[in-house]
Amino acid sequence: MILRPGSVQGFPLPPPMRRALDLAAQAAAAGEVPVGAVVTLGEEIVAEARNAMRTSSDPTAHAEMEAIRAAAARLRTSRLDGCTLWVTLEPCAMCAAATAIARFKALRFAAEDAKGGGVVHGPRIFAQPTCHHRPDVLGGIGEEEAGELLRRFFAERRQGD
Repeated sequence: MILRPGSVQGFPLPPPMRRALDLAAQAAAAGEVPVGAVVTLGEEIVAEARNAMRTSSDPTAHAEMEAIRAAAARLRTSRLDGCTLWVTLEPCAMCAAATAIARFKALRFAAEDAKGGGVVHGPRIFAQPTCHHRPDVLGGIGEEEAGELLRRFFAERRQGD
């Protein structure tokens, strides 16, 4: 089940989402699509990453994939079942599937992605009968800031054309 928190203006963002948004801003500064991801275990951040597809020449170097790889390496396990993935944009189908395969306890994301999302939009990975693990999902956390980062990034790219 996918839940949305509604308006949370006036409340501070959870620290992992704040960090993910900072990482997204770093990605934008590096010429990458501004997406950041953080993996937590309890209150501890165990991994973090930002999009790195252009700088690494790796089409799978989405922030979520990089954070998942780093968390699995740090925790020395392929099962991240006690962990939460915090990401600034609704994961695509690849990243949503990786989240399920890694058995994350929870997924928290900021902005929905009507064009490329794989959780609320598109293939809705967690709703498929072939999906064997479904994390607890909550979207809309930091949505305005994440959306503004993305709008600004793509507006600047359009002006450069």
